[in-house]
Amino acid sequence: MASTTTRPASPSWRRRFAGGAAVRLESLVVLAVLCAVMAALSNVFLSVSNILNILLSTSVFGVLAIGMTFVISSAGIDLSVGSILAVSGVVGAMLTSNLGWPWWAGIAGCLATGAFTGWVNGILVTKGAIPPFIVTLGMLGVARGVALVLSDGVSIYGLPPQMVWLGQGRPFGVPTPVIVLLLTALVAHVLLGHTRFGVYAQVIGDNEGAARAMGVRVEREKVQLYALSGLLSGLAGLLFAARINSGEPTAGLNYELTAITATILGGTNLFGGRGSVVGTLIGALIMGVLQNGLNLLAVRPFYQQIAIGAVLILAVWLDRVNSREGWRR
Repeated sequence: MASTTTRPASPSWRRRFAGGAAVRLESLVVLAVLCAVMAALSNVFLSVSNILNILLSTSVFGVLAIGMTFVISSAGIDLSVGSILAVSGVVGAMLTSNLGWPWWAGIAGCLATGAFTGWVNGILVTKGAIPPFIVTLGMLGVARGVALVLSDGVSIYGLPPQMVWLGQGRPFGVPTPVIVLLLTALVAHVLLGHTRFGVYAQVIGDNEGAARAMGVRVEREKVQLYALSGLLSGLAGLLFAARINSGEPTAGLNYELTAITATILGGTNLFGGRGSVVGTLIGALIMGVLQNGLNLLAVRPFYQQIAIGAVLILAVWLDRVNSREGWRR
């Protein structure tokens, strides 16, 4: 009996949760309609340069949303991703600009800072038995404060050219952050839908008791999930800093809201048990198209925040409607 509890998820569990490629139909419809509306309202929306701008602006919070997909599919939440983005970028800029370390140390510093901060979130959630909402809300303030303290509240300029290329390079005419986003999504898709780690994350979100009965080490899995979210937040911080050629302590404000919205729009269940990296990419594109279209129409930023909040509420409502229909079937 002991050996059966440590096996990977059974084929039925795998079929149920290997949904890394599942995309909610409503998401594709919303994206198509939104693009059609914006194209009708602005004659520059479908230009190549504007499409590249949409993809470029989507890349940073798209990476955040991919990390959020893993956490939310396990019935968790990470409200600290925007602040982790900021502190990671500041650390990377300090190591290279202030301390004169090589470019690869700056990249490693961004990623390590993000992963460590996410690991702390996971430890507090599991070992401290503190709700994820409280832990990550607290870390939102802590990480932002650390970023401000380290930078003394000012931007840190002068990143090495190799780091700047990650944000401003255009191999084959495609912005480097877009390539990083697509590669990250590819790896994350395989990880979520086709590995034990990703399947277990969704099993935990669906029924933590059942996951324990299957032999899943729930606490270790959760720590790894939050560390992964932090790592991807560090990567997003690297891309953001490289794009503007500075470590900005106020970077990523309200990005957690955008990342959560993109994740839910893509079909990930807010209450756990289902996740889709491909769907998250669609959701991130919806948010990118919405923000870009509103900018082209000269809509004030205050109204853009209203639009993002309204889209989040709509996405959660659609998710609940779909969940109820699934139970009826």
